[in-house]
Amino acid sequence: MTLPLSVWNTAPTSAPAQRKGRYVPGSAAHPAKMLPAIAAHAIKTYTQPGDLVLDPMCGIGTTLVEALHLGRNALGIEYEPKWATLASLNARSAAQQSSTGTGTVRCGDARHLTDLAPTHTRGEVALVVTSPPYGPSVHGQVRSTRDTGERGVVKKHFRYGYDRANLAHVSTTHLLEAFTEILTQCRTMLRPGGTAVVTTRPWRERGELIDLPSAVLAAGKAAGLTPAERCVALLTGIRDSQLVSRPSFFQMKNVRDARRQGIPLSVIQHEDVLIFTRPRQHDTHTTTTQHCRGTTVRGSRTDHTSPSTAALRSRTCTPRDGRGGR
Repeated sequence: MTLPLSVWNTAPTSAPAQRKGRYVPGSAAHPAKMLPAIAAHAIKTYTQPGDLVLDPMCGIGTTLVEALHLGRNALGIEYEPKWATLASLNARSAAQQSSTGTGTVRCGDARHLTDLAPTHTRGEVALVVTSPPYGPSVHGQVRSTRDTGERGVVKKHFRYGYDRANLAHVSTTHLLEAFTEILTQCRTMLRPGGTAVVTTRPWRERGELIDLPSAVLAAGKAAGLTPAERCVALLTGIRDSQLVSRPSFFQMKNVRDARRQGIPLSVIQHEDVLIFTRPRQHDTHTTTTQHCRGTTVRGSRTDHTSPSTAALRSRTCTPRDGRGGR
């Protein structure tokens, strides 16, 4: 299937500049924050003022903050209590600044999204904006000799948390199983014709490309969503018709190390953006994902049943050569 492709000019300024004055202290510590302009572009494109926007893995609440500033209502689910607290504070601050819309954050596992979300929101969500966790491939932040006065480079803010049940710590296979469950829950939350926007990117493990975008595309289909578009959201600026790269320290280091080994890595310039819709007709999709039948208490941690091996096989990432990775 060939999907329409468009480019989102979402990095005319740097990420810190986009967040300045809109996020509470401590927000910068999250290791994999969505670029605010990506969330804002999706919200402006696929919703109207007053619509409800959902992020089932909201981190520090970027999607919620941008939705509230644009006059939408927002709901976020976050597994880690630390980030859920920050998301709630950010949403509260945005609501006070914008004076329009309401923001709600619940702490819990997004695989039980429909149990965690307020009952009246089921089937009323206009837009889902989210991104799967990247686990150990996130780069975090660094402090160099210039910052510390000591020799060497110190890495910080590179963990989502220490709970081993967090999806950031699981294998790629388990992550895809769980993300399919989450997208299935999102389908239930979406109104007929509603949109789901998932940002993602590939990365490399020991030289092999993990094609996460293609795997997420398959996961969306398995969850009963219809692929509609595949877009590119720039992480670089444009000046005089040229891309202005803003790579992290670790991106540059990884690329240089890989090239010395003969691996053709490139600096990441964009996010893949996959757009799905919930079919308008009566939903008769039967998902292969098996869900726990017990109720989920807010903030609870539970075990989950995995999809069948046959269902998983179509979502397995395929290593390829010759492409840039995370």
